Amino acid sequence: MKIIFFLIMATSVHLAFAQDEKLNIVVIGAHPDDADLLSGGTAIKFARLGHHVLFVSLTNGDAGHYNKGGGALAKIRMAEAEEAGNRFGVTYRVLDNHDGELMPVLNVRLEVIRLIREWDADVVIGHRPNDYHPDHRNAAILVQDAAFMVVVPNIAPDTPALNKNPIFLYAQDRFQKPYPFQPDIAVDISDVFEQKVYAFSAHRSQFFEWLPWIGGILDEVPEDESKKLEWLAAIRKKPVTPAVRESLIKWYGEDKGNKITDAEAFEICEYGRHPDEKEIKQLFPMLGN
Repeated sequence: MKIIFFLIMATSVHLAFAQDEKLNIVVIGAHPDDADLLSGGTAIKFARLGHHVLFVSLTNGDAGHYNKGGGALAKIRMAEAEEAGNRFGVTYRVLDNHDGELMPVLNVRLEVIRLIREWDADVVIGHRPNDYHPDHRNAAILVQDAAFMVVVPNIAPDTPALNKNPIFLYAQDRFQKPYPFQPDIAVDISDVFEQKVYAFSAHRSQFFEWLPWIGGILDEVPEDESKKLEWLAAIRKKPVTPAVRESLIKWYGEDKGNKITDAEAFEICEYGRHPDEKEIKQLFPMLGN
């Protein structure tokens, strides 16, 4: 499968990472902009601490617009992802699968396995498998199906298997069935929320065109660039739910936990490694700070 590489080539990544003790984080979304929304603030925090973060889009986004499409739209989406990666301080990769047609098939699963191995991932973050969008659901299944296989040497043997299974996490969503999201980990992103908005606003075709159009609010998008960011921040600001607040208090203490205005939360997927609190603090060094 063809993969578009941004910023650095995968062949040099593993060797570079072997020379330091930084964490390696992979965030896998279905579309360009999904990884940004799933954990963009947490990614900024990891990047600021010098850790290695990879954003992956499993499709090229070539269907997500009302008057653009196909290869022309895919090129726009790839350029936007590259700019977003620069703003987040992460590496962004886009796979050349059609938007709206993602399926949990073997060849895509093998690509996911290779990407996780190449990045020597400590943590992998993705969608939950219950979601309104079939691409989101199938992206979650692909990551789940890779969770054990990344340590099996005879699967995708052209890329060395990992010696230790990463921790796989689901990012927060609003869906209630078959069960609501469970925030095992919650990260304070209050101090980087504005940077997160600025970074994902690089996906201009999405946040200022397609998503407002499909939501029936295209006429509300401001003309002024600075007001665009204010508008985007307002509509993308998520309230801290009671369950997430409880998790924030657990990780930051009652005083700080009650004051946090913006957070990203994650649920531990039972298919990967099962960390205890000590390991979670090692893998999320920003917790409690």
